[in-house]
Amino acid sequence: MKKILFMLLISTSLFAQQHYVFPYQDPNLTPEQRAKDIVSRMTLEEKISQMVYNASAIERLGIPQYNWWNECLHGVARNGLATVFPQPIGLAATWDKNLIYKVGNAISDEARAKYNDAQSRGWRGIYQGLTFWSPNINIFRDPRWGRGMETYGEDPYLTGQMAVQFIKGLQGSDPKYLKVVATAKHYGIHSGPEPLRHKFDVNVTDYDLRETYLPAFKMSVQQGHVASIMCAYNSFRGSACCSSDPLLDMILRDEWGFKGYVVSDCWAISDIYEFHKQVKNAEEASAVAVNAGTDLECGNSYPKLFNAVRNGLTKESEIDTSLVRLFEARFKLGMFDSAAMVPYSKIKMNVVDSKENRELAGRTARESIVLLKNNNKILPLKKNLKTIAVIGPNANDEEVLLGNYNGIPSFTKTPLQGIIDKVGGHTKVIYERGCDVAENISSFEIIPSEFLFTSLDKKQHGLKREVFDNAEFKGKPYIETFDKKIDIRWLKDSADKIFEGGKSIRWSGYLIPSKSGSYKIGGYGGETFSIYLDDSLVAKLEDRHECAKDFKEVTLEANKPYRIKIDYLNPSGFVQLQLIWSAPDENGEDRAIAAAKNSDVTILCMGLSPRLEGEELPLHIKGFDGGDRETLDLPDTQENLIRKISALGKPVVLVLLNGSALSINWENETIPAIVESWYGGESAGSAIADVLFGDYNPAGRLPVTFYKSVNQLPDFTDYNMPSGNSSYLNGNITVTYKSKTLGRTYRYFEGEPLYPFGYGLSFTTFEYKNLRLSKDKIQNGESTKLFVDVKNTGKVSGDEVVQLYVRGSNFDTGGALESLKGFERISLKPNQTKTVEFDITPESLQEYFGDKGFVVNKGEHFLMIGPSSARSTLKEIKLIVE
Repeated sequence: MKKILFMLLISTSLFAQQHYVFPYQDPNLTPEQRAKDIVSRMTLEEKISQMVYNASAIERLGIPQYNWWNECLHGVARNGLATVFPQPIGLAATWDKNLIYKVGNAISDEARAKYNDAQSRGWRGIYQGLTFWSPNINIFRDPRWGRGMETYGEDPYLTGQMAVQFIKGLQGSDPKYLKVVATAKHYGIHSGPEPLRHKFDVNVTDYDLRETYLPAFKMSVQQGHVASIMCAYNSFRGSACCSSDPLLDMILRDEWGFKGYVVSDCWAISDIYEFHKQVKNAEEASAVAVNAGTDLECGNSYPKLFNAVRNGLTKESEIDTSLVRLFEARFKLGMFDSAAMVPYSKIKMNVVDSKENRELAGRTARESIVLLKNNNKILPLKKNLKTIAVIGPNANDEEVLLGNYNGIPSFTKTPLQGIIDKVGGHTKVIYERGCDVAENISSFEIIPSEFLFTSLDKKQHGLKREVFDNAEFKGKPYIETFDKKIDIRWLKDSADKIFEGGKSIRWSGYLIPSKSGSYKIGGYGGETFSIYLDDSLVAKLEDRHECAKDFKEVTLEANKPYRIKIDYLNPSGFVQLQLIWSAPDENGEDRAIAAAKNSDVTILCMGLSPRLEGEELPLHIKGFDGGDRETLDLPDTQENLIRKISALGKPVVLVLLNGSALSINWENETIPAIVESWYGGESAGSAIADVLFGDYNPAGRLPVTFYKSVNQLPDFTDYNMPSGNSSYLNGNITVTYKSKTLGRTYRYFEGEPLYPFGYGLSFTTFEYKNLRLSKDKIQNGESTKLFVDVKNTGKVSGDEVVQLYVRGSNFDTGGALESLKGFERISLKPNQTKTVEFDITPESLQEYFGDKGFVVNKGEHFLMIGPSSARSTLKEIKLIVE
């Protein structure tokens, strides 16, 4: 019997080996072995074709086409229906590592489901793969940077810890396969200004490089095991980041042990010769990038690598090295194995926008809210108030909830709707926009059905819809129906098969306004649409990347019919379109003031908008330039209305929706209650209402410093961090500041902020006591433990974020005043006490000293525990390193 079993085992093994024609097809080999084998079988031309984001198929090797470009900053983006979580600055405000892991896991579930569905349909286009260019872990060093809202804030440790959990959630826990590939970006030093990013050269000290700009990337590599890194647009010390050998080779691979692949930011390779002027042309730029370690290009320069190899600018062996890294990632994703072998291939589309994920988005939005002020305990509000006025440009604007790099949620809950849902059955809620979000930035709304008609007799409200089974509006439409208003989201499979893509849709009818005046008419959506009014084009958009607005200002006469036609092309499989206008509203401010005067309390929903701050926005108005900010103040339109309503003497609550710090000095002195809610995602309105009316006790903490003025900041282009003369930190660079108060972030800023980093209030109170060390003297290289007892001394349950800061021995000569080295979010019932424990390791105590590298100095180290970075709130204990 043993002989028979042995022979069966041998024959089974031989059969299994014979089943695979080539070694790369054998899943029993390592991903690296498989990658090396498949690369060895490619021609040079074929290899280069795989080094661009839209890689072509190699049919003879069974390699399908693949598009590497995908986004999931706070939910699967640009690929139709998805759960939309708070913008990352809001995720960071939760200070909840376990929650961020769950968010990453939910996002990757939806990502895998979409990929599995796309594969079953034969779709292999952009945003349909498994390689995601998230998270953004640049340090939000200056609140003027428009993309800071995409990051986890200003602190390297907080950023790194959030990134590690997000990456782990994305990539999954299977020992063999990745759920998706996460990409930490933009490596290594990038945080504005946006208009200069393609040509700016950053030249910082080694101290700043190692203490501020690189730690989050190092944590992502060594703790998060991130599979991919994206190099930035700008230069570092004279070399573009995507061609920087010290960054990509010496530090990333040799020092940190990174084994994954590097992808360029989009068209960053062409920047090397077009803007940085580092080389002459695309051929040379591609060669220096590959030689430095950039394996994959988002752009169109790498096809020149063929000539670069022939001309001796790079070697085919360099190409091979990059190709092995890229295919190793694809093998780890299970792209060449049967679905039965890959556990993540079983994830179905029912996880997308699932009840569990929607609830998680709501929880995350609640945890992200920061209570900035609550004088006389005006919050929480009572639910039996007779009348509430909800006023402001951000009160009922869906776009302001979603931030950027977002998917399309099945629903959104604005602050207005959240408040109505909370108290609408008992309380009259009056809504008035009151003002625009900024000067010359109009507020739009969906054109109501009472102004849209199918025919001139006004018997049929809405517009006629025709759906064609092609992308050219040809033939007879297979669907003819009517839509009362154009607020369309086809996000899932439907009987009309719109979701399958490749359709064209036309709406037609009449627009009949009720009053004369200047209107702005257009559309908000994705893909390709054109809007005509009396055969004149008023809006046109061709944007595969994200939903956007386009519009035109027109003069309309009251009760005059205008023919309207909307053409929509949907080549990729999802549709979102809104027909919008900004109608004349001469008395909006007066109505808002009247509403506040006649209400028991006014809730002002103010702040900023992704239309004001963001990535390379074509915007140049007062206070904003290209997506960056020139001031930290609220726009004048909002500031003026806030002051007028406050002057009424009625109770006022200010709710902020924004992605960066605001210098709300007057409001802090005058308004009794202020709530920071960021761009809170699909459930932001419900979360805000839960906090305002006491169904949730806020515990979010600021991941950035709120300054009193832009005058407290150094020049925006200055990337150096500490105050004072820091020439001792790097012998080749001398940095001299005009004022010692102008250091960046809480770690180096010696002035008085409006709200400090880590700050946030609660509806309860907490007491810290019995701070102690397991050993208060340790040898260099040893660790100890720090303990603190935290008690809820109030009357309601709540969360507290316990924060550990360390002040090292060189703080008085240019080093950090204090640095976050640990944090824990804990829940406490009234009168409950919990002991919080922190490990104090050499990494907690080390500081960077020029040629010495990271060193734990002998002598005194001060450990500080408290609810924020403000020195007055921290309890201190001394640790001696002998």
